[in-house]
Amino acid sequence: MTELEVMDVARDALSTLMSTAGPILAVGLTVGLALAFFQALTQLQEMTLTFVPKIMAVFSALLIMLPFMGRNLSDLMGRIAERIATGG
Repeated sequence: MTELEVMDVARDALSTLMSTAGPILAVGLTVGLALAFFQALTQLQEMTLTFVPKIMAVFSALLIMLPFMGRNLSDLMGRIAERIATGG
């Protein structure tokens, strides 16, 4: 396997990683920013107020996005297996 092929596989893996994990991270970021804004407005500094809604939102997003994530990772594995089978 040449350097170009290794870089191509790495690029494909990183783009799959971003498209798979990106929506979940975006949900966590959005909920975290909304809660931080709410806490700043109300001056309520409770740690469980940030943790519980954020974890619920991330778990909900995981349940919704699970078929897309599985298909995305399965496609990556198929492309890697095809590269192994063809030798390049």
